[in-house]
Amino acid sequence: MRIGELLIRHQGVTAEAVDAALEEQVERGGLLGELLVGAKAVDESGLAMSLAQQAGCGFRKQIDANAIPDELLDLIPLSFARARQVLPLEVSDDGSVVVVVADPYDLSVVSDLQLMLQRPLVTEVATSTLITASANSAYDRATRLAEDAAEGLEESHAEEEEEFAIQDILDAEDEAPIIRFVHSILSQAVRERASDIHVEPFEREVAVRFRVDGVLREVVRPPKAAQSSITSRIKVMAGLNIAEKRLPQDGRIRLKRAGRDIDIRVSTVPTSHGERVVMRLLDRSAVLKPLDDLGFAQSQLDGVDRLIKRSHGIILVTGPTGSGKTTTLYGCLSKINSPDKNILTIEDPVEYQLQGVGQVPVNPKIDLTFASGLRAFLRQDPDVIMVGEIRDKDTAEIAIQASLTGHLVLSTIHTNDAASAMTRLVDMGVEAFLVASSLAGVLAQRLVRTVCDECAETLPLSDGACRELGVDPRIHAGKPVRRGTGCIECQNTGYKGRTGIYELLLVDDNVRELVLTNSDAARVKKAAREYGMETLREDGLRKILNGETTVAEVCRVTTEEAVLD
Repeated sequence: MRIGELLIRHQGVTAEAVDAALEEQVERGGLLGELLVGAKAVDESGLAMSLAQQAGCGFRKQIDANAIPDELLDLIPLSFARARQVLPLEVSDDGSVVVVVADPYDLSVVSDLQLMLQRPLVTEVATSTLITASANSAYDRATRLAEDAAEGLEESHAEEEEEFAIQDILDAEDEAPIIRFVHSILSQAVRERASDIHVEPFEREVAVRFRVDGVLREVVRPPKAAQSSITSRIKVMAGLNIAEKRLPQDGRIRLKRAGRDIDIRVSTVPTSHGERVVMRLLDRSAVLKPLDDLGFAQSQLDGVDRLIKRSHGIILVTGPTGSGKTTTLYGCLSKINSPDKNILTIEDPVEYQLQGVGQVPVNPKIDLTFASGLRAFLRQDPDVIMVGEIRDKDTAEIAIQASLTGHLVLSTIHTNDAASAMTRLVDMGVEAFLVASSLAGVLAQRLVRTVCDECAETLPLSDGACRELGVDPRIHAGKPVRRGTGCIECQNTGYKGRTGIYELLLVDDNVRELVLTNSDAARVKKAAREYGMETLREDGLRKILNGETTVAEVCRVTTEEAVLD
């Protein structure tokens, strides 16, 4: 059967979608399956399954990268595996090698593999995403490498400065134990999607911890004797002064891992047991996401869409550090970015280069602050201004004046919920009437971990969970929800990836009146809810009932509040 017929019969693809893809194929070329995946008519896994059926091959849903023998990996270069989307898995009892491919009809790849392996092949099909991730993991061996390097570490005073070129750390071949150890830690952190790496010195030991999906976990404990060498190596990479150990320092590392550009912000702080190092990893490919992919409900998405299409006013995004505020702002700017708009941003630091947007990094050393940059922007004829954060009265007042003179201003502020953002501006010293007249909307957000699809199980929502969430058990108890049991894909946490929960407060006449009378945040929130605003926990409850996250996660990131009156 043709691939289109297989997809219609087994994957639920409509005949109309196949016809549209065939028309596009005639006009632009390309493979039918890839066009259907691009149109979201079928997912990558469904396409791979149908290709396997058509070619008479096995379909591989999961790959245990740690089980692939080293002797097979030695025969196939990583660059070849990545470029041609192939990976050897195991040697069968009869001497043949099981390999996975993304395209079973690419005969040149199979021929090349046979030349490299010098054995008969058994071909199976897997998705490109799975093959790439498994290849990176298999060739990396970062966890084992970290442990091996930690055992062989010896204190070495590598205090001479060296030039650290931007390179792919998977291709690094330096055998020095310290360098190998640091590279392996960085590589493992990227592979496990860590946002931060902590190197923490204690009296008799050193701990290395990763923050993955917002939660810290310990990875390895190198010997105490290696502490100064590890710190020196990281400082050399970040361009910091390795001789200065008494003062905090900030630096930056740029490197590649498996072809991906990674920016790392490095912060060192002196403690009583040595320098503590925290590295914030910024994967440029993960920062820029369309608003549709951030977890908004349709009503919230419509509200945000109306806000960012305004010609003037202030839109604030609020939440704690690491709650995804910058990603949301970038998503908003990307949606309204067009040649007829002059968009300027001042950020600390610039995390992603947006095509067609003027971006300025804050530099306190030369007195380039949010306030001074914002003041200069007003002479640059902007339509839209994005300010990284409103931290003080000066910045707040200039942002408000900009919005009142016909500019759309987007910024962030640190408060617990949307209603508190208004009272926070008043507390900073901004006049209440200015806040009421300039503020268009406030979006509060948090990030919750999503349930791992590979090990998810369904169970009924308990009475206790309902009470913990603050919802009526008589309405919600017994409804099906999901949780992860833990597997190799999610590092046995039960969670993989994150999504946002949101609270969107649109400033209308009722809310303005409360702000003008200096009402507290509780009254503003109550009024907004009467007119349809959903709280963070209400949005969290919807995602729990949709099977996206768990009660524990929503309660972890939100404050106590009753969802239902």
